[in-house]
Amino acid sequence: MKKSEPKIVIENLVKIYGSKPQKALQLFKSGGTRDSILKATGNVLGIADVSFTINQGELFVIMGLSGSGKSTLVRCINRLINPTTGSIYIDDEDIAKVDENRMREIRLSKVSMVFQKFGLFPHRTVAENVEYGLKVKGVNQIERRQKALENLESVGLGEWANYLPSSLSGGMQQRVGLARALATDADILLMDEAFSALDPLIRREMQDELLRLQKELHKTIVFISHDIQEALKIGDRIAVMKDGAIVQIGTPEELITQPADDYIRSFTEDVNRAQVITVGSITREIQPFILGEDSPSVALEKISKEEYLCVVNSSHQPVGILDQKTLTSALAETSEITTVMKTDFPQVSADSIIENTFPLYQQGLPIAVIDKKGKFQGIVTMADVLENISNSEN
Repeated sequence: MKKSEPKIVIENLVKIYGSKPQKALQLFKSGGTRDSILKATGNVLGIADVSFTINQGELFVIMGLSGSGKSTLVRCINRLINPTTGSIYIDDEDIAKVDENRMREIRLSKVSMVFQKFGLFPHRTVAENVEYGLKVKGVNQIERRQKALENLESVGLGEWANYLPSSLSGGMQQRVGLARALATDADILLMDEAFSALDPLIRREMQDELLRLQKELHKTIVFISHDIQEALKIGDRIAVMKDGAIVQIGTPEELITQPADDYIRSFTEDVNRAQVITVGSITREIQPFILGEDSPSVALEKISKEEYLCVVNSSHQPVGILDQKTLTSALAETSEITTVMKTDFPQVSADSIIENTFPLYQQGLPIAVIDKKGKFQGIVTMADVLENISNSEN
């Protein structure tokens, strides 16, 4: 994901549950652990001095096991739970310090939430549920109904506007919840275990739907999950929590290939690495033969170091591929390289996942890797793939 401006900045956030939070806070600042603080005060350390930044347009996943603090953290972001200490900046405003009236305005204008249990009003129609946030904001009836219908269409439920939620399946009800959150035009969506109550097939469909909508809308999304597969699939970056603290923040690929410790390693040990690791990260850089610039002797020199030689045009786009035997034979017969190179060869973008390359090896050739502009980056062979999808440490 390209770099962007910070949207949410959290600094030294601490949340302590119990009747003696200040005493517990002092113990924590003195080095106390969650267990020792609980034993000494009866208070629970929910969030343990957490700091991180979420960028504009980022789909940021916070994951961890039950009791890790992830749901507490997301509820602090919209002040459904008040932090004990620390700062939460949204667009440079510390919402941890604002009064309830201002916080209500922020919830109406900047932050929407999608809940695990849908949170729909059973006596209101689907459209009325979607337009509820707009009604609270004082939007007139015609405008809010139009907005509701537009957002129902965006999640594929335009025909269900006048039905009650009880007429819909669980997956459809969650789509209504998503449409309701989108209808307010809030920049930030908080999604707390939003798909965990759904059947596996419907859950995958909702993940795909969220990714599709995000490509169009570019919201800043904070998504809570306990499922590593879900986190790796949808997250631009992932924060893994344990005992109220963040153990590691990274891209899906970084968590798989550069785990911070054994805790992260155990989370990812059963993950299909081919579905996470990108082609670009395993690409072998080789020097291509440039048509119109390089001589036959240069071609022989370059291929002497590799089994294959990739041929590129003046724009550095791959146009052919040669193996050593074919090239040597062609030059011995004074043939032009362009007459003997294979022009039907596999290519793939550097940001593709490894799994997408499997069918491309049927030709028995390496894959030419290109960037977003189609320029040659290097090659990937089946041997490279097999080496990198192994769960053994490098």
